[in-house]
Amino acid sequence: MAHFHNQQNLPFSFLLILSLTTLVSVSSHSRPYTIPSVTHLTDSFPHVTIQSAFSNAFGASNVRFLSNGSMATLALDKITGSGMVSQNRYSYGFFSAAIKLPAGLSPGVVVAFYLSNADKFPHNHDEIDIEILGHDKRNDWVIQTNVYANGSVSTGREEKFYFWFDPTQQYHYYSILWNSYHTVFFVDNIPVREFIHKTTSPFIYPSKAMSLYATIWDGSEWATHGGKYPVNYKYAPFVVSFTEMELSGCIADPNSPISSCSKSNPSGQQDPISGAEFTKLSQQQIVAMDWARRKLMFYSYCNDVSRYKVLPPECH
Repeated sequence: MAHFHNQQNLPFSFLLILSLTTLVSVSSHSRPYTIPSVTHLTDSFPHVTIQSAFSNAFGASNVRFLSNGSMATLALDKITGSGMVSQNRYSYGFFSAAIKLPAGLSPGVVVAFYLSNADKFPHNHDEIDIEILGHDKRNDWVIQTNVYANGSVSTGREEKFYFWFDPTQQYHYYSILWNSYHTVFFVDNIPVREFIHKTTSPFIYPSKAMSLYATIWDGSEWATHGGKYPVNYKYAPFVVSFTEMELSGCIADPNSPISSCSKSNPSGQQDPISGAEFTKLSQQQIVAMDWARRKLMFYSYCNDVSRYKVLPPECH
């Protein structure tokens, strides 16, 4: 869960471009992977100026805006982590950032890119998480995805993956597609997880407007090998960089129950994620997601019978 640690508060189109099949080496397993070709949804949406689209959530002294506000760095040091929150709330949309993780050893460090409304609904909040968990000499960086709805934090829906690249060497895309049909998590435009809403109860998937957060914070209690390896501040500060930020969604007006791109809103904007390509994955994306899940997923709550004597309904 992308917590708001009361330090103050914490935790894809009209143009389709295909990537070439690429052979890369993965630090996690020290062997090459042939990466599937996929549609680049990130090429279909405009970048926003981070400085104008976000405000400080916490740790303002550790937040820096660069390149005329198109890039931001967040730092974690002994005093505080840091985070940004979007100026707007969204009813749904496509959210993406190119992220470069801190170099060097980073046990216990959590970098999070997620949607949440915990500030407005503290007892029944929704959340869609991408959390990237720091590494040490024994454990590689890991990406964890999770979905919460209506305050159901007792039922974690975590899935964890290794990377097929070194996420500290250059920028890579981390993206969330969220609409009434499904929630999809992407890494470099490859879908790694699809949470289909029609296969589960409406109470299980997020339905209330949420803000987008980008944060870095101390997750020593659980992040690396179940908390065995806490943050070692002799390697601080830990700095993560964000750029090529995309927030294309339906903005929720706090003074109106109608979404900004609802058909019943006469002055509404065009829905940025309308179209068949957003209601279900293409065959190409399905093949790519199958590859990611077979090769790189090492934990799914749907396989954790020791944790859930009765598996959540969407697992059946």
